[in-house]
Amino acid sequence: MKRFVHAFTGVVALVLGGSAFAAEPVTFVSVGSSSANFWPSAVAVEKGLFEAAGIKHDVVFAQSNAAVIQQVAAGSAQVSTNSGLVDPIRAIEKGAPIALIRLEVQAPPYSLLAKSAIKSIGELKGKLISVGGAKDITRIFVEQMLAPNGVKPGEFDMTFAGATSARFSALQAGAVDAAILTPPFNFHAQSAGFTMLGHTIQYSDIPFAGISVNTNWATANPATARKVIEVYDKSMAWLYDPKNRDESVQILMKVSKIKQAEVELAYDFLIKGKFFEPTGKVSKGKLTKLVDALKDLGDLPRDFSVDRLFLANVTQITD
Repeated sequence: MKRFVHAFTGVVALVLGGSAFAAEPVTFVSVGSSSANFWPSAVAVEKGLFEAAGIKHDVVFAQSNAAVIQQVAAGSAQVSTNSGLVDPIRAIEKGAPIALIRLEVQAPPYSLLAKSAIKSIGELKGKLISVGGAKDITRIFVEQMLAPNGVKPGEFDMTFAGATSARFSALQAGAVDAAILTPPFNFHAQSAGFTMLGHTIQYSDIPFAGISVNTNWATANPATARKVIEVYDKSMAWLYDPKNRDESVQILMKVSKIKQAEVELAYDFLIKGKFFEPTGKVSKGKLTKLVDALKDLGDLPRDFSVDRLFLANVTQITD
C-alpha cells in the first residue's frame, strides 16, 4: 500500500480552534491518484480544505477497490474516497462495519477503448477486455454496454486490473483488446490511436463512487465524519466554479502525469456532464438502482434494504 506524500506548495494550514495540535487525525484510503475520480480529494489537499476543517489528513493508496474497503472495515483507515460503490455495498451486506456517507461521482464516467482495428462494440465478441475485477462495478458497466450491441456475458473474455492506469497499460502494451477507462486515461488512449467505442453514461445512469466510513470510528466521531462531508462539498463547489478550471487542470496534472490537453478534456467532460455530486446529499433512488442491479446479478439477496447503507445522523439522505 503506497502512502501519498503531497508536494503541493502554497497551502496555508487554517486549523479551527487555533492550535494545530487540535486537528483530528483521519486516514483516507483510495485506489490511486492518477484517475480523475481523485480530483475532489486532490483539490481538498491542494486548497487546504482538510486543515481548514480541523482534520489532520493522511492519504494512503491500495491496489484495488476491494483492498480499499478491506482497510476501512479493518479500521486501519477511517474513510474511503474515490471508491466504487459495489465493494462497500457487498461488505455492508456481509455485516462489515461500513456505511456510505456521501456520493462523489453520481454517474459512471467510464469509456470503453479498443485496439484501432476494432471499430464497434459488437466486434468485441470473443475478445479480451480489461476490467477492474471479477466482482467490480466496471464489469457491470461493460456488460451493460455490450449486451445491447449483441455481445452477451460469456461471449467475451475478461482480465482484471484494479486501477484505471493498470488497465490503460495493458491496452497500450497490446495485452488486451479493449479496456474500460476513466478520464483522463480515456482521452489519453484516444489520442494515442485507440478507438473510442462509447461512454458508459450512454447505457447506465447508476452512481459510481462515494465516500465510506468505518462505522465504529464514525459513531464515536460523528462531528468529524460530518466535517469530511463538508470538505467534499467545498471541494466540489470549487471544481464547478468556471474560474478555477485552469488551476483544477494543474492540480490533476501533478498527480496523474497526463498531458494538459487531455486533462482539460477530462475536466470539460466531467464538469459539463455534472458527474461530480455537488450537494453532499445521498440519493436513495439512485442507490436503489445500483442495489437492484446487484440483486439481478445474484450478488445481493432480494430482501436487502438500501437503508442499511447509511449512517444515522451523518448521511444526508434524499429521495
